[in-house]
Amino acid sequence: MPIRTNRGRTAVYRRLWGWPLRSPRHLVGTLVVLAVVLTALGILLPKAIGKPGQTANGPGASATATSRPGVAAPVTVTSTLPPRLTSVPPPSSAPPDQDGVRVAKEWVTAWANHPDGMTTEQWLNGLRPYTTEEYLATELTTVDLARIPATKVIGEPQVVTSLAGSMEVDVQTDRPKVRVTLTKTNPGWRVTKFTQAG
Repeated sequence: MPIRTNRGRTAVYRRLWGWPLRSPRHLVGTLVVLAVVLTALGILLPKAIGKPGQTANGPGASATATSRPGVAAPVTVTSTLPPRLTSVPPPSSAPPDQDGVRVAKEWVTAWANHPDGMTTEQWLNGLRPYTTEEYLATELTTVDLARIPATKVIGEPQVVTSLAGSMEVDVQTDRPKVRVTLTKTNPGWRVTKFTQAG
């Protein structure tokens, strides 16, 4: 039976709007249903309206204006969006910076210099001028000097990769070959990582 009085309608409206506040379960259920509805609208509305940038001729199509003799041609303004990049281009290589090569050799020389009786603090002080503070504090403080097999550098550094702001250099010692990764910082080239081969 239809509601015929304003008083009856108000009671029905109050009951509908008050339902979510009756219990926490009602409130959570209402929020879940509302989230589902909003998500569905967010997915379906762009498909129904169409993507921006599409014209009647298709996406990225350029419009052409036709004119009849004696009638001014309409002015058509079109814009084409640049193509979307699908992959990041590789960084461009740069010629090796000799300062970086020098720092790599001096770092490996200081790394291999650990005579008997040298403390870890003394060894770290020898590496400090060539190493980033972060790498020195987080990685090199835990190095056991007795486990460093090399004692001196015996070869010239060989540049493996060279970019504008970083490079990798191999330095041959009397034991393993050491690969040093350097980064160009405000004070100059500094070592951020090293690995030993063999």
